[in-house]
Amino acid sequence: MIDQIKQIIENLNGYGFSVLVLVLGVLEFSFGLYKKRWNKNEKWVDIACFTIPKLVVKPLVAYYGLKVLPAVLPGLKNTFDWVPFFWGFIIIAVADDLTQYWYHRLHHQVPWLWRFHRTHHSASYMGMAMASRQNIIYTIFFSQTYLTTALVYLGLGIPAVVVKGIKGTITTLAHSSIPWDKPFYKYKILHPLAWVLERTISTPATHHAHHAATTDDGVGYYKGNFGNMFFWWDIIFGTAHISRQYPKAYGISHYEGDQWYAQLAWPLFKSKVPGSELAADGPMVKDDVPLQPHQLYRTDVAVQPEAEQVDAAFQLQPVKA
Repeated sequence: MIDQIKQIIENLNGYGFSVLVLVLGVLEFSFGLYKKRWNKNEKWVDIACFTIPKLVVKPLVAYYGLKVLPAVLPGLKNTFDWVPFFWGFIIIAVADDLTQYWYHRLHHQVPWLWRFHRTHHSASYMGMAMASRQNIIYTIFFSQTYLTTALVYLGLGIPAVVVKGIKGTITTLAHSSIPWDKPFYKYKILHPLAWVLERTISTPATHHAHHAATTDDGVGYYKGNFGNMFFWWDIIFGTAHISRQYPKAYGISHYEGDQWYAQLAWPLFKSKVPGSELAADGPMVKDDVPLQPHQLYRTDVAVQPEAEQVDAAFQLQPVKA
């Protein structure tokens, strides 16, 4: 049974994951979710950030990593292949996701790191098109790529691949513009399950809040919700915000369409937009621009009637930053 599950997830991590992205992407386009938002420059940003890391960066890291590791760690190849799959999975899942939580969080809280992660937040939309949207430097130092390579060498390749497949699926679904988690909040019978779900993994509601353009609507919370696969890191470290609603405005309030190459490879290439954080003379962190009232509140996200509001015990209050 375990072998069958491992095989399914290994397939998911390969062609299955690509199919998932393709299917969700087609659905999002069919629903017109990118209408008037995906201009030529944004297309280039998303396409370059999706293809280059997957076709160049990660394969190179894996190839040269497996060439270098025998010299750096001689005699340790397959050292941990005796570890049972279950324990290997648990150890890798926790170590991988906790590392990424802090990597992600530091890029929001350390001013000089912010610009390496800014590209991921400049999109004014959520969905498959922007899920892999990252500065190339941010991607190069992404811990997961190196961790997976090292674990394969040490004999934990199978649980590492399984973790990668599950994590990729969860993070992809969390970025989706299709609010698949809404039924859990809408129907009272599902509220207990929703309480567990939203505190365990990233969902569209919690992760969309992280991508909001403002915190003024009580829904958006880009100062928290840093979890990638597991949301419980935010619960543990006090950065969680759960509203069970979805922001109206996404992105960066002061974003003015920096050139795709600057967003892909800053600081190797600089933005030509005056005053941009990615410009040669731009500030390290630019102040937010207040949004207009009609941009802050959406009328189509009422998840449930007032009489059926989620019990206060299921609500986690915003963390004051």
